[in-house]
Amino acid sequence: MSHVIEEKLIFEKDHPGRTGASLPACDVPKADPASLLGPLARREAPALLPELSEVDVVRHFTRLSTYNYAVDMGLYPLGSCTMKYNPKINEEVARLEGFARLHPMQPESLTQGALEVMATLQRHLCAVSGMDACTLQPSAGAQGEFTGIQLIRACLEDKGDARRIMLIPDSAHGTNPASAHFAGYEVEEIKSGADGCVDLAALSARMRPDVAGIMLTVPNTLGIFEKNIAEICRLLHANGSLVYVDGANLNALMGITRPGDWGADVMHINLHKTFSTPHGGGGPGAGPVACKAHLEPFLPKPVLVQREGRYAWDHDRPKSIGKVQAFYGNFLILVRALAYIETLGGEGLKRASELAVLNANYLRAQLQPLLKLGFDGPTLHEVVFCDKELPNGVTTLDLAKRLIDYGFHPPTVYFPLIVHGALMIEPTETEPMEELDRFVEAVRAILEEARDRPDLVKSAPHTAYRRRLDEVAAARNPRLTYKP
Repeated sequence: MSHVIEEKLIFEKDHPGRTGASLPACDVPKADPASLLGPLARREAPALLPELSEVDVVRHFTRLSTYNYAVDMGLYPLGSCTMKYNPKINEEVARLEGFARLHPMQPESLTQGALEVMATLQRHLCAVSGMDACTLQPSAGAQGEFTGIQLIRACLEDKGDARRIMLIPDSAHGTNPASAHFAGYEVEEIKSGADGCVDLAALSARMRPDVAGIMLTVPNTLGIFEKNIAEICRLLHANGSLVYVDGANLNALMGITRPGDWGADVMHINLHKTFSTPHGGGGPGAGPVACKAHLEPFLPKPVLVQREGRYAWDHDRPKSIGKVQAFYGNFLILVRALAYIETLGGEGLKRASELAVLNANYLRAQLQPLLKLGFDGPTLHEVVFCDKELPNGVTTLDLAKRLIDYGFHPPTVYFPLIVHGALMIEPTETEPMEELDRFVEAVRAILEEARDRPDLVKSAPHTAYRRRLDEVAAARNPRLTYKP
């Protein structure tokens, strides 16, 4: 890869005295900063920031962008992550000056339009989920999980019955146990049956007074719908427990069925998955939480209300769990999500779900002669294969890395843990058949290489900017900061 420029860290490109801005002369009397700012607002030493020109910065980030893969370039088949295309109309709306230049500390009298956007989005999310109330504060799915479980805890404590156990199926999202633990619960795992769904007998046997609730990912991480969801909700409620639904896979359900109608008490919704907002680089995300009326008093404050035809923030919420995010959430992500919902409408959202399920099952049918399924049950928006019968010692990781050479981002690998050598594929509804066929042909070609030239696959990728890294060492000994 000698023809590719080795891009240095931006700190390594620092040139003292170089600047990328031209500021006008100061037109106010100079004053001693110490007289204007208190000691807590002043740095003891200058910030260690690189000094660069505008062209330095533009070229640096433009080069980095060419080394990466993006959903605008092609299929991004990460299972459980729903990396769907981000419509550009959403970006245009979010860039309108009245939204993009809005400051979160502007008074309610000057932000009525923004508050109406948030109130409208809350109503839509309640309609899609079958819930009664909503908060837009959480800034990611995991924070939404934490918020939802805190609502359950607050509700039970308000009844004088805090309880201590949160049940989580082995097919749940990996963040669920962490969220329950952070909310103060002990986690107990519920095994899946041979059909990939929650084992009802095991769940029934665990119904005792110490169980606060259950966290269910529906559809679960195998892409399978919990066919006994109504019975699960009945069992939990009969035990005085509550039901939390992880809404990360709502892209398979919106417009078709609603968790609130099953009996769920609370759920989070990933706007950066289901509602097409950007999803890369660690954010910005949004994980609104929708709940039934009996949990509404505990929602994070302030709560958006309407008084005499105007919107306002209600801070007088004595039972609230408090804030979970600075200000009111990632506002421009909320704008993008509302643009997506308003563009598609109810029937459009339903059609998107149907196409997501169709695309996943098309890939399942095309790949089944080539790969073995993790569970042989009906799947919805994603499908999980395993490493059984991969030839010549080629692993799931090898297959995933070789896909990079064919121009694809790899699917999710080795998750869910209940499938050995899992290869988890979610095409979403935004992919045309031609792109899906191209992916199938790439997998077919790689498996032929694995039979005839296994070393080629085991040493992949060969065309990526970075070759195969020692991922175990990177995970155990991460270097997260630059030291000059």
